[in-house]
Amino acid sequence: MRHQHQQQEGSLYFHGSSKMSHLYRRIFRLDIRWSVILNKVSFFKEIFRFIWERFLACSIGKPAVRYRRLPRRKNSPVEDLEDPIIMVGGNHGGYESDSDLVTLKISLLGDCHIGKTSFMIKYVGDEQENTSLEMAGLNLMDKTLSFGGARIAFSIWDVGGDKRSKDQVPLACKDAVAILFMFDLTSRCTLNNVLEWYMQARKWNKTAIPILIGTKFDDFVRLPPDLQWTIVTQARAYAKVMKATLFFSSATHNINVNKIFKFIMARLFNLPWSLQPNLNLGEPIIDLY
Repeated sequence: MRHQHQQQEGSLYFHGSSKMSHLYRRIFRLDIRWSVILNKVSFFKEIFRFIWERFLACSIGKPAVRYRRLPRRKNSPVEDLEDPIIMVGGNHGGYESDSDLVTLKISLLGDCHIGKTSFMIKYVGDEQENTSLEMAGLNLMDKTLSFGGARIAFSIWDVGGDKRSKDQVPLACKDAVAILFMFDLTSRCTLNNVLEWYMQARKWNKTAIPILIGTKFDDFVRLPPDLQWTIVTQARAYAKVMKATLFFSSATHNINVNKIFKFIMARLFNLPWSLQPNLNLGEPIIDLY
């Protein structure tokens, strides 16, 4: 009888422990899900707060922020990046053997048909379009420049914007020194999707310089002023949350294309180069972070 009683107690203890373990696992999963939800809420809360502050500032007639023109230094080293000494398309190996060559990987992320490839070709050169390296969901181009007695090779990775191409995000973001998050200034849905691209990229690279780029500025200026203001405000809010500098650009008219890569160089190597912000509506925005 005593033996049966001990067996019953052991069975009860086993079932009780099993239930407690199951309960602990459920609590742990709920904690993780709740943590993810809180992070997303905090992320969007920062965006809405920034937009609300901008709305109040305009509603009460608060004067617009004015920026003092920063003095430009003559013979700034970054200016040397204007003229490439050689252009290489689709050559992504063998750099380690060149002692004077520094390779900088740049990733381009964003939806389809927003002008990423046109932006890249405008910077690299039209003649490189036929020599680029293409693979599923990726388009790679290089541009090598002379700088301070050395050579700087920009290895630019353009990720296709379709759903299948998103599988290439880890590969494209790995070891990148800068990630360009791009959207079409005339398509607000592409701006809304920037946040998803940003969160995907940050899973694989937390140190790359983030830059938010609005493309097709030449089409954007034809929009009604009130719609332009709405897009500018939303883009600036996103850039603030992403801790990114915001550029409006046009590959067609080469607006801010070269300037973006100069900005990357200046940030990476702490070079003396002054970049003036521009927050004037109807002009290509530059909002520094």
